[in-house]
Amino acid sequence: MKKIVSVSLGSSKRDHRVQVELLGEQFDISRLGTDGNFDRALTVLGELDGKVDAIGLGGIDVYLYVGEKRFAIVDGQKLVDAVKTTPVLDGSGLKNTLERETVRALAGEGLIKKDMGVLMVSSLDRFGMAEALYEMGCRMTYGDLIFTMGMTYPINTVEELAEIADKVLPDLVKMPFHMLYPTGKKQESQDEEKVRRFADYYHNADVVAGDFHLIRRFMPDNMKGQLILTNTTTAADVDFLKEKGVGTLVTTTPAYEGRSFGTNVFEAAMVAILEKPVEEIQPQDYLDLMKKLNFKPRIQTIN
Repeated sequence: MKKIVSVSLGSSKRDHRVQVELLGEQFDISRLGTDGNFDRALTVLGELDGKVDAIGLGGIDVYLYVGEKRFAIVDGQKLVDAVKTTPVLDGSGLKNTLERETVRALAGEGLIKKDMGVLMVSSLDRFGMAEALYEMGCRMTYGDLIFTMGMTYPINTVEELAEIADKVLPDLVKMPFHMLYPTGKKQESQDEEKVRRFADYYHNADVVAGDFHLIRRFMPDNMKGQLILTNTTTAADVDFLKEKGVGTLVTTTPAYEGRSFGTNVFEAAMVAILEKPVEEIQPQDYLDLMKKLNFKPRIQTIN
């Protein structure tokens, strides 16, 4: 049996463990949250090194891809460097392939259409999704400057998004990660000031897309049946969305025992299946494996 462990800077309340069969092989998949404790995450990673088949990093990115460029987040790299032998994946490689395919699949289902208004609360952490939605002809609002920096500055094109990324990411990736993304208990609360200030961006969108913790952190009441396109969700998250008035939930990864896991988990599982050095894995390898695994977006009616 192959063993996959996701070590997350997120809340331990979201921990989960399942055993699943993938391509005829048994997998033990688990998530270990460290409640935002960076040193604890370093310790756990060191303890797992050499004892599991692959490790996922949750609640943090190591790499941000914008077009052909890759930016390494300093704190994420520190976590990777704590592991000497076991492959460590943050999900960024899979995001760039799986989430593009998800957008195309949803377009085929008629759930994503040209001229739909799409809000991505944060897009630099999933440029593949951001670009695919733009190429579909959606009216995009990239909210990176709005929700990260509190600036009333919506970005509407991939070209401008890439231009801004070139200017700000070299400095942002050096900042402590907790200043860029909610970790630990912050994942359980909302930023009430930004919820009030920026509610119209949510209310005026047909689709709200991106990382679930960020979507949740800024979501106002009185949603109007919008579609949420995201990643990791639990049963409690679904209840939250129902209470807010969301119409449909689409997760890019499969659900096991009532919840979906993050892309870091599935990228780690795929690396364990492929049994190739991470640096030798190409996007087509992920695409071919997704077809074999019959990966499809999970579509759930909420209200």
